[in-house]
Amino acid sequence: MEHRDAPPGKAIKYARAELERRFLVARAHEGPCVRRAAITDLYVTGTRLRLRRAVETTASESTISRKLTQKIPAPGGGRGLITTIYLDEAEHSVLSELPGSGLTKTRYSVPPFGIDVFTGDLAGLLMAEIEFENAEEEKHFQVPPDVVAEVTADPRLSGGRLALTKRNELMSLLAEFRLEPLDASEQAARALTAPR
Repeated sequence: MEHRDAPPGKAIKYARAELERRFLVARAHEGPCVRRAAITDLYVTGTRLRLRRAVETTASESTISRKLTQKIPAPGGGRGLITTIYLDEAEHSVLSELPGSGLTKTRYSVPPFGIDVFTGDLAGLLMAEIEFENAEEEKHFQVPPDVVAEVTADPRLSGGRLALTKRNELMSLLAEFRLEPLDASEQAARALTAPR
């Protein structure tokens, strides 16, 4: 896939293929949590842009990162393109004034997965994602048996669409997968709450 808005010869100079797969899960993947990130996303109205602020905590430190990302889905839901730039606090502040839809979640890094525990209207939704360094690494990945469904190509479970999803829509969506949302205490109990 090439970036259709880029000038000739520049289609993949700045954007790269997004080597990521996402899964719907009924519980958090077991294992040691090496990092926790409190994430706030703003999906800018009328664009393919996402503004993110993440407060990441490990056993030894806490850091804040801010970035603006453009995600271009592939036709038919295949592998898309992603372009990211990192921002300072002032730049993030200016861009956060743009109109858009937000979502919040906590990502628990339990290698090889990032387990997303959502809040607000999306409370009770648990998703796991994995990023690959290259296509060869992705080729050798084995989907764990406790995954409910792979949703990488399901537009209803993309971040931009989830930011617009209301509670009743989430309940209907989870019912399609024969899942019931976990309440906050169950989420906390099932997700590892502190990095080790």
